[in-house]
Amino acid sequence: MVSPEKVLLDSEGLARTLSRIAHELIEANPDHSRVALVGIQTRGVPLAHRLRRLVEERAGVAPVLGAVDITFYRDDVQVRGGDAPRHAQPVVRSTALDFPLEGKTVVLVDDVLYTGRTIRAAIEALFDYGRPERIQLAVLVDRGHRELPIRPDYVGKNFPTHREERIQVQLVEVDEVDKVLLIPASEEETS
Repeated sequence: MVSPEKVLLDSEGLARTLSRIAHELIEANPDHSRVALVGIQTRGVPLAHRLRRLVEERAGVAPVLGAVDITFYRDDVQVRGGDAPRHAQPVVRSTALDFPLEGKTVVLVDDVLYTGRTIRAAIEALFDYGRPERIQLAVLVDRGHRELPIRPDYVGKNFPTHREERIQVQLVEVDEVDKVLLIPASEEETS
């Protein structure tokens, strides 16, 4: 029998976690006018918006805000010689980087850090738009199991998981509720 999902963060815990990340971001970047928050589609975008509000409340300066879609930079998106893809392909969303990246500290914002492949793809996408002075990474949850040498600068929570488990972030802006869940492996995956 599959055990039920477990709530790792409720709405209050999620708010506290983002508040701490915002505080750390302010401390690490004294020139707030050179900071750009870039959310990775999908849930990284509303997290970047929330962090922007928190930084503006505390530092008095609102960082510029952007969004990046990594669909075409992923290493698992493949079409074979014009044939239909072998696996379901992700939905392409918009990239919005309406400011020059040069001279900026770009803070990539994502919900869950797992293998590091999403972050690699996001960095590659950024370089197609310009060359930031530096890139930092803020994630709500780090679940471990890195396959690439990627390490976040700002981590909300570390939740070590088994590979078969999943972390599911739900945000009001997308899912109408704020919480972080641990989804256990299904019986099919474990047998």
